[in-house]
Amino acid sequence: MQSDQSEPAHDDSPGDSSSTGEPVSRFFPYPAALLALTISAFAIGTNEFIIVGLLTPIGTDLGVTVATAGLLVSLYALAVAFGAPVITGLASRVGRRKLLLSLMGLFVAGNVVAAFAPTYELLVLARVLTGLAHGVFFAIGSTIAVDIVRKERESSAVAIMFAGLTVATATGVPLGTYIGQSFGWRTTFWAIVLLGLIGFVSSWVLLPRDLENKEQGSFADQLSALLEGQILLVLAMTAIGYGGTFVAFTYLEPILREISGFEPATVSALLVLYGAGVFVGNLGGGKLSDRFGAVQTLVGLFAVQAVVLAAFTFTASDPTWSIVTVFLLGVVGFANVPPLQTYVVNKAERLAPEAVNVVSGLNIGAFNVGIAVGAYVGGWVTEGGNGLSLVDTPWIGALFVVGGLSLTVVSWLLDRRQSSSKTTSVVTSD
Repeated sequence: MQSDQSEPAHDDSPGDSSSTGEPVSRFFPYPAALLALTISAFAIGTNEFIIVGLLTPIGTDLGVTVATAGLLVSLYALAVAFGAPVITGLASRVGRRKLLLSLMGLFVAGNVVAAFAPTYELLVLARVLTGLAHGVFFAIGSTIAVDIVRKERESSAVAIMFAGLTVATATGVPLGTYIGQSFGWRTTFWAIVLLGLIGFVSSWVLLPRDLENKEQGSFADQLSALLEGQILLVLAMTAIGYGGTFVAFTYLEPILREISGFEPATVSALLVLYGAGVFVGNLGGGKLSDRFGAVQTLVGLFAVQAVVLAAFTFTASDPTWSIVTVFLLGVVGFANVPPLQTYVVNKAERLAPEAVNVVSGLNIGAFNVGIAVGAYVGGWVTEGGNGLSLVDTPWIGALFVVGGLSLTVVSWLLDRRQSSSKTTSVVTSD
């Protein structure tokens, strides 16, 4: 396989197609390589959340409690959060095309192990392996998505890649759960193996062989990006602002059942509606970010998200309004993903160019830290004995988002001050 490490950077002019590639069609004005990233993201996204629908059969088959089986979710998230930046840094000398193909190979192998796993411990190992592949894939995939399109389409490209993840949430997970409950949980993992193979082959065929590898420093130099205050600020924006969604989302099913009064079948349909909102919001967030700028878009999105979450505290008890709010929660809860990832990559390119891949991985980790913390806080709120209850999760989630909004405003002001300083410096030198 040809290494992509020594290739020159592509020219981002309109006529260039060496790395950006030709648009697939007028309806999809992006390189075909972006489709390969999206297909792989769909496979990985299905694998991430599928375990939630299979806890009971896995626990029964492997002789563990449902609570113990549930650790498969937490351990996967930890592998994503902490493995992504470390492995991304250690593999920085490997060409991005070769690394991405290796990750898909690891993903397929991990799910083969999961499908065969005779013990709970081996299934844990399989989940950790696929979690590591997940984190590094989205870290590297984000930098590739940004590099293979023109500057004005960067956030949309990231959004399209992440659309694979959101579509998996809305369709892949319910379908995989149905397969597992109908034909056994191991069959679901074989289906994910097939998806992973499709992602591997499409990446092999469609990813550019002349893909530029960003020059990275030593592993120690890359980790030193953690000392850069503005990068830490963006990571905090991600963890707090994005994590606020999961204070309420983790307990959306019992909210709709116990407070809104919906039957289980209707709740399932509303979760699909939520997934449709996620898909719309993900692509919309990318479009808005391309048009108005990542940080400006984040200010608006976080503000609207806080309002919608707070409103759900009151609309949850009304069946009609709760349906409307559930869709809006899906839209605003995930629209911030593309601008957050684009913003942190652009920040790293300016402040820590030797650590772009690692910073991208750190932000993927920050998303998962936000999920873990949000879910934990939601559990604390609902467990009782603290004067709070299930209906309080939305407004508490809104407080998290307000925190993320505050940090975003600070980051925006810093950007403007630095831009003003550069302008003044240029004028003075002239």
